[in-house]
Amino acid sequence: MGRMRKLLIPGVDKQLLVRDAAKLMPDLTRRRFISGGASLGALTLLTGCDVTDSFSAESMLTQISKFNDAVQAKLFNPNTLAPTFPESAITRPFPFNAYYALADAPDVDGSTWKLEVRGLVENKKSWTLDELYKLPQEKQITRHICVEGWSAIGSWTGVRLSHFLQLIGADTKAKYCWFQCADSDGYNSPLDMATALHPQTQMTFKFGDEILPRAYGYPMKIRVPTKLGFKNPKYVVSMEVTNDYKGGYWEDQGYNSFSGS
Repeated sequence: MGRMRKLLIPGVDKQLLVRDAAKLMPDLTRRRFISGGASLGALTLLTGCDVTDSFSAESMLTQISKFNDAVQAKLFNPNTLAPTFPESAITRPFPFNAYYALADAPDVDGSTWKLEVRGLVENKKSWTLDELYKLPQEKQITRHICVEGWSAIGSWTGVRLSHFLQLIGADTKAKYCWFQCADSDGYNSPLDMATALHPQTQMTFKFGDEILPRAYGYPMKIRVPTKLGFKNPKYVVSMEVTNDYKGGYWEDQGYNSFSGS
């Protein structure tokens, strides 16, 4: 093995680079990496990349992220259910979670709202809230796990996403369901098809047996108890079934796309 060149990264903050790289690692790997003394040298050994400039640094982080996504996708069991809880375990009040204040949350008019359906589906009609409310609904009491380290248990009622995909004739061999939201900055997020078809993945219309409040994503959120919180898009306005990876609000900032909880 040849001698490793000195790590020189023009224009790249080393501490920020290491922190971002650790964020992209699976939980167990991240803990061991940090406890072992996170460094650029450790990253170089981990990835086999010689980090000499900002381009190779970015490539290295992308490599780690893709590896993490692939491992999590392989480990994901579509038949394993997230834990459920009794009513007494519900967190009250359930926290509002977003990167903006509640006063800045989308205020959607449900009487005119329609869910747009696009992509690899047989029926591309748009759906009103009344039409969606008439579909079979199920209730789940599951834990929301935030990437920031906190969690809360909530009661969610809605339609299995797998049922809706079947109803619209979606190509369930496609790779992704991609959701766009009403947020002013165009929040969006992809969901891998295996997770979209998971029996607990839900098009949510109620929280605590009442119409979904604005704070939790009215008129519709996608509840995914097998994923971290940012993979549960709120204020959803459209869904596209696609083989194209279209990125997402947090995914484009370096967070793993799979992000299982």
